[in-house]
Parts: sequence; structure tokens; C-alpha cells
Amino acid sequence: MAAEPPGRGRALGHCLNDFHIQRSHMTHSAAIEIQGLEKEYREGVFFKRRFKALHGIEFSVRRGEVFGLLGPNGAGKTTLIKILLGIVRGSGGEARLLGEPAGSRSARRRIGYLPENLVFPAHHTALSAMRLYGRLSYVPEEVIRRRAAELLELVGLVGREREHVRRYSKGMRQRLGLAQALLHDPELLILDEPTDGLDPLGRAQIRRLIHWLKEQGKTVFLNSHILQEVELVCDRVAILVQGRLRGVGTPDELMEQLHAQSRHRVRLVLSGAEEHLQQLASRMGASLAPLPDGGYDLHVQAETQADVDRLVDAARRDGISIHRLERTRMTLEELFLSAVQRHEDDGCPSSPPEEQRGPGAGDDEVYAAETVEERA
Repeated sequence: MAAEPPGRGRALGHCLNDFHIQRSHMTHSAAIEIQGLEKEYREGVFFKRRFKALHGIEFSVRRGEVFGLLGPNGAGKTTLIKILLGIVRGSGGEARLLGEPAGSRSARRRIGYLPENLVFPAHHTALSAMRLYGRLSYVPEEVIRRRAAELLELVGLVGREREHVRRYSKGMRQRLGLAQALLHDPELLILDEPTDGLDPLGRAQIRRLIHWLKEQGKTVFLNSHILQEVELVCDRVAILVQGRLRGVGTPDELMEQLHAQSRHRVRLVLSGAEEHLQQLASRMGASLAPLPDGGYDLHVQAETQADVDRLVDAARRDGISIHRLERTRMTLEELFLSAVQRHEDDGCPSSPPEEQRGPGAGDDEVYAAETVEERA
């Protein structure tokens, strides 16, 4: 039995069928294909200063998966998303969305996009904003009326849909932005910081919505700095550091690619002679830290139960008391920090933060003009 959409009843399920993409016409190509993608910005009076924002990026996003893009500030995430959307063009390589060239009109019509800081005209209500974005996406008027009400219920704006958006909090504007991204029933959703500004309840609702969209066969590509949220919803992630791809895959696959330390660890709270505790930590290659109550906190890698048993046996032989034992796994945040640290250790040259880069020399300006002409 198919899962019901989050929210009340099956309203959205019926709504999606009104404007649904025919599966029989979909190819087996990846939702996003990126090959050797590069982007170089130029600035200055004679455009002599050059900044490489992307260095030969290559990865693909499978249809129907939730894929996360991670990276510190200035990593090139915004540049990559702009290229996928056709806002700027790459300096080299290729990007395709749903089998179509990135930025093409046919690709854009099949994509829903939630920018990080979506600004709505202050005079609009949620309903009138939905009508505006629906018309821009060529959604029939009767479908806009039906879907707008159901989508606003889905994102938790029922009862506030007739208020002017200037009265909305950032979290409410974020919910409205997600509703407009879904209005034309896109095959691929590109979400830039979808939970930014939301409280814990709102974040949980967005997670449920993303899981449900995946069940409906949608592809979700999201960029977020909240790594715990990414770990909860994403099937795979890509880590971008200073324009270079450091790894792509599941957390376990990233472990192998990054040659990170063991993903499985054990934490013990111990008491005993400090000398014996130091010797145990040294033998096991563990870290040892004193606790305020006089005990000690020990962290050690332990892949198997046999490793844990050896640790416990060694502690008991030394007369050390074990007050607590917890098994933990390396988090996505720790993997991410490991990727960033490895990049710095490799001595890769740094690039300026994206917000400090110019819009790009003439190439991007010409492309912007071409895009306006195409839309006209």
C-alpha cells in the first residue's frame, strides 16, 4: 500500500496526479550528471585576476534518491547550483539534468527550486504568491487553485494563507518557498538550505515531506549546513572543499574514500589508578580525559565485539572499574571535518569565499542576456 503524504488525508496525493509526469517517457539516465565541470571567475579592470571556483567536478545523482551537497563557505556550492539552474555557465566540462543540458528551457520546466533567501514581493499573500509562481511555470489556472491550497496545508500555512508575506517569519517564508517549488510537480527538486529558519518541529515536518517525495519517485538535491539534517534524510552526499570534490557516496563509502579513522568507536567511563589508566590508553591507542567527578573518559576505536571484549579484559586485569560503556559511530559531521582537514593537510591553495567573487567577466553577462532572450 502506498504511503500517504505527510499532513492531513491524501489531498496532495490526488493533487500530484493532476499534473503528473508520465513515467513511460522517462529515460534511465541519472537525474543529474556532472562531468569535468569547471568554473573560473575573472575580475578587476582588465579581468586579469582569476579565481577557480570549481575544479573538474564529476558525480551523478540517481533518479529517485535524496542527495546532499556539503561544503564549507567558499567551497563552490552556490556556483555549482547556479550552473545546474542555468544562471551562470561553466568554464569547462558538462552538466545535464534529467537528460537535458543544464540551463535549457526543457530542463528548467522539470525542476523545482528553493533558493536559500527567497524574497517574495511584500504585497503578496501566500495564495497570490502561489498564483504568481504557478503562472510563471505555465501551470493551468484551475490546477493552481487546487494545488495551492493543498500545498499550503502540507507545509503548515493553513490559516495564514491570506496574510501578507511581509508579516511572515523567516521560517514561514521558507515553508512558502517550498510550496512554490512543488507547485508545478517537478521531477527534480533543488533545495538550498530547506530547513533554514525552521524550529525543530518545522525541520521534522520538512524531513517527513522529503521522505514522502522520495517515495513518490522524486529526486531531491539539497544543500544544507545542518549536517545532522543531511544525515537523517540523504541517501548519498558529495563533499566539496574549495572547489574540489573530496568524496561522494554513503557515509560508509566516504570512510573508504577519505581513508578516515574507524567509524565504530567505544566510549568508557572508568575509575582506577591514573598510572594504570594511562598505560591502558597507550596500549589501546585511545584518548583519555579526566572527568569532574574524578573518573576518566576513554575513547577508542573498536570495529568488532572482539575488540570490545579485549578492551574490557585489559581494564579488569589492571584493576580498573568500568562505570559506563557506549558504542558510537563516526557522524557525518566528523567525516565532513575529516575531509576538510585532509584538504588543508594536502596543501591545496585556498580560493576566496564565493560572496567575494565578482559575477564573472563578460561571459556570464552575455549568458545572462541570452537567458533573458530565451525566456522572452
